[in-house]
Amino acid sequence: MSLFGTIQNAGNALNAAQIGLQVTGNNIANASTPGYIRQRLVLTPAPTQQYGNLLLGTGVKVHSIVQQVDQFLEEQSRSASSDVVSGEVQENTYSQLEGLIGELSGNDLSTSMSKFFNSIHDILNQPDSSGVRNIAVLQGQQLATDIRRLNSKAAQIYEGLNQQVANQAESINKLVNEIANLNVQISRAEGGDTSPSDAVGLRDRRGNALSDLASIIDIRTTQQPDGSVSVYSNGDFLVFQGIARNVRATESENNGQFTTGIRIVETDAPVGTSGGKLAGLVQSRDVVVGTFIRQLNTVAGSLIQGFNQIYSSGQGNVGYSSLTSGIAPGNRDLPLDQVGLGITPVNGSFNLVVKNSLTGETKTTNVLIDLNGLDEDTSLADLQATLDSIDGITASISSDGKLKISADDPNLTFSFGSDSSGVLGAIGLNSFFSGSDAKDIDVDATLKADPRRFAASLGGVGEDTQNAVRLADFLNTPLSLQNGQTLSQLYDKLVSDTAQGSAATKSATEGFRTFQATLEGQRLAVTGVNLDEEAIKMISYQRAYQASAKIIATINELFDTLLKL
Repeated sequence: MSLFGTIQNAGNALNAAQIGLQVTGNNIANASTPGYIRQRLVLTPAPTQQYGNLLLGTGVKVHSIVQQVDQFLEEQSRSASSDVVSGEVQENTYSQLEGLIGELSGNDLSTSMSKFFNSIHDILNQPDSSGVRNIAVLQGQQLATDIRRLNSKAAQIYEGLNQQVANQAESINKLVNEIANLNVQISRAEGGDTSPSDAVGLRDRRGNALSDLASIIDIRTTQQPDGSVSVYSNGDFLVFQGIARNVRATESENNGQFTTGIRIVETDAPVGTSGGKLAGLVQSRDVVVGTFIRQLNTVAGSLIQGFNQIYSSGQGNVGYSSLTSGIAPGNRDLPLDQVGLGITPVNGSFNLVVKNSLTGETKTTNVLIDLNGLDEDTSLADLQATLDSIDGITASISSDGKLKISADDPNLTFSFGSDSSGVLGAIGLNSFFSGSDAKDIDVDATLKADPRRFAASLGGVGEDTQNAVRLADFLNTPLSLQNGQTLSQLYDKLVSDTAQGSAATKSATEGFRTFQATLEGQRLAVTGVNLDEEAIKMISYQRAYQASAKIIATINELFDTLLKL
């Protein structure tokens, strides 16, 4: 081999050391760059050259510059990140609900319930006081207001989560299109599967985009031979080479509530919701807040139906001159136990008492409710006809399907009693509460207009407080509609389920964080920049460069000697 060949070997070594220093410098410069993957220079021996009977090496050859990456760890790390983000969204939702409930704050719903039932106890001590009855009605209004407010706040959280679900479609589309574009650029830069080097800067950007996408939805990725990456969600591909499938937000109705979902435009298939922010939002909306609202409706509905069922058999200090039912059966001609009322009436009866305020004379009529299923069962139209046939009373059905009862004479008033059928509470006659659930619970307008009508008596208008005794203990009275659970137990379950769900979510999310931190540590051990290691490499390349330069200088001296001969 000639001196010129030796110079070529040294030149190759200088070039390799120079590129190595550049790669090392790039690693050091990006040591703190988020998402940066450490680069490594791959050197191989140059092809040998025959010199006589000898095979001599021709130096070093720069083979490629590649990223130090473990695809399995990358996939695992993205999956762990999805779980953490999902858990943190649910953590935040539970925190908001716990703040709404506000137990032990003095303004919680249990305090409002206690004040209401304590005010009924006060009626037992002062049965003739209109002021005490007025306080009971006001406390009932406050309780109803607190329930509505709690429901409204929970509904706002629900709508906020629903809107956030819809907003994820734009973020997903932006990322899948970015990944598809980067796939094309990477394939071009790497020359398909012919180049040994990685398009390192482009791959870093794509890795960050994949991590961002995994933080929104659960994805699975597959590396392709041409350098592109395919992205799948829920079995459908979102990205394949340079093709991206966009998604859209869709709206559907679920139990009277409108919910938003994310579906692939081309196939109308749902994207995966087992991890990522989208999963956390959907779980928070449908399970966490949805369950809370359903339980609150159960509490409110049980209060309305159960309390009214007891209350409707009582009488206040004054009777009614006119009264309209608060609930309209769906069909006036169907039997009352088949029209879908919140409380299903049963076979029985109730009393209608008509009193003449001038003479003091009272007349009690026992109104039969035939619901034995054997013959013509009582419908709303039948009940109206029966009541209308009572002397001094006119009954009609309004255009919106409600039963209206009126006294025929200004001196006549009427009241109710001994309802064994439950029909009064079922259709909202002589009721304390109006509405059907947490969003519309209120105190009956007729009672608010005259609190003296608070039905504390069972023996007649203003006669005793026996009904108030039953109402005051209602909080701890087993409810047949709730399999013997009391209102207090239903509310305690609402609070405890929220607290337990919050604690379980926090514990699970903390576990996800720990697992993610472990994987991240393992990933960084492979992909992260170690400054000490890079410094050693820098010195190594520097020494190699100096040695190669020394060879060239030595060859130069030999040339000078040769020329002087």
